[in-house]
Amino acid sequence: MAPLSTIQQEKSFGSRLQAALRSISPIYVVLILLLIAIGTQNPTFLEPSGILNLLRRAAPLMILTAGQLFVIVAGGFDLSVGSIMSLTVIGASLLINNDPSNTWWVIVVLFAIGIAAGVINGTLVSYFKVPSLIATLGMLLALRGAGLYWTGGAPRGYLTDNFRAFGRGWLEPVPWVERFPYAVIVLLVVSAILIYLFHYTNLGRQLLAVGDNARAAKLAGIQVEKMRIVAFVVSAVTAVIAGILQGGFGGVNPDAGDGFELQAISAAVLGGAVLLGGRGSVPAAIAGALALEALFTLLNLLGLPKPLRDAVQGLIIIGAVAYAALSARRSR
Repeated sequence: MAPLSTIQQEKSFGSRLQAALRSISPIYVVLILLLIAIGTQNPTFLEPSGILNLLRRAAPLMILTAGQLFVIVAGGFDLSVGSIMSLTVIGASLLINNDPSNTWWVIVVLFAIGIAAGVINGTLVSYFKVPSLIATLGMLLALRGAGLYWTGGAPRGYLTDNFRAFGRGWLEPVPWVERFPYAVIVLLVVSAILIYLFHYTNLGRQLLAVGDNARAAKLAGIQVEKMRIVAFVVSAVTAVIAGILQGGFGGVNPDAGDGFELQAISAAVLGGAVLLGGRGSVPAAIAGALALEALFTLLNLLGLPKPLRDAVQGLIIIGAVAYAALSARRSR
């Protein structure tokens, strides 16, 4: 018969293993299964070049989702990010004016526009008590209208090669993979920064506290209004970055960011973020965005129509809201 101490150690190890498995977000398992399913349809997809191409296509959504998470965990939504992406592409094509030397100062201007939009969104929500859904919907319409007025509703201008390099350029030669997309480099750098800010500084903990219980956070000394503004600014900045990558990848398109706001929310929810705020993880949200892109890729390989994407996103959001409400009821 085994000694009592050995049995206790085995039970302790088993409980720790179960706790560790429960702490792993299910999205990682879902992502692996989707990649395997795509590999069965297209075996070359699982080669390094195929994975890098998927990451390059998904980079705008992955970055956008990471920024959207900052707003979601604070208890809000940012519906304006798609319009910020579109305005980034439009503004770049018109302001650069086919002169590569204008690219860098234009990028600075685009970030300034994004920051201004984020500050306005955050101010409306924080100090004027406008629901984030309404405030960012208004910003979405305002930016979309400004973009359409600016372009006359048709593609205008030209994106120079040094601007488009962010989305479609490659670093080469690179050992083992021959060439490495600049978009993936941007994705890695931005993701590392956002993970550090959210998980290793007080910013993330304060945003989680605001989303969990804003009144308790305020009583604890957290500047709730400023935290919400910071969250919207982060979201807007990531929208500009996503717009630069999307413009580089797809060229001039006044509708470059259409639908990305809902995709980002869906991806964050897939990554375990609670729409009522108070819970979320940047790596899991990024994995959710990659899983969503992988799902769309699988649907295309299976020959299913694009409208099915919208249905899938809608089901994800509805299911997430229902799950969040059920979890809240159980906790009470």
